[in-house]
Amino acid sequence: MFLAEEAVQFQFPVHQTGFTPEELQELLSFFESEEPVSSNSGSEGSSRAVYSPDERKQRRKISNRESARRSRWRKKRHLENLTDQVNRLNIEKRRLKNRLSLVTNQCHVAWLENERLRSESDALWAKLLDLYWISATMHAMQSR
Repeated sequence: MFLAEEAVQFQFPVHQTGFTPEELQELLSFFESEEPVSSNSGSEGSSRAVYSPDERKQRRKISNRESARRSRWRKKRHLENLTDQVNRLNIEKRRLKNRLSLVTNQCHVAWLENERLRSESDALWAKLLDLYWISATMHAMQSR
């Protein structure tokens, strides 16, 4: 048994044990008390309440209802989160489709401009070739 003067040192911080301060105090009081603790949970000295079968059934029913309520709430919250995510993804999909459409349109315009420039380049090369032929013919006529 611990003496009241001894300081109790915990290995881990109290908030990580999962016990409430009241539960910790109750546990400490067991160590500090001089009377032996009975291992029989149904004995007179026990702090646990003894319930009749009907009371246990009623408490279990209440507990089950509360558990079901929490489960429904979690399910509803999960569904709301999924719905929000679907809405965000639909907005993102719409934005990406618009961007793709814009880029596709710009690509098509660039392709048309490229084709026009290629055609213009071919025409200019043909004119240049004609000028070379004319120049070569004139140079050949002058050399005779």
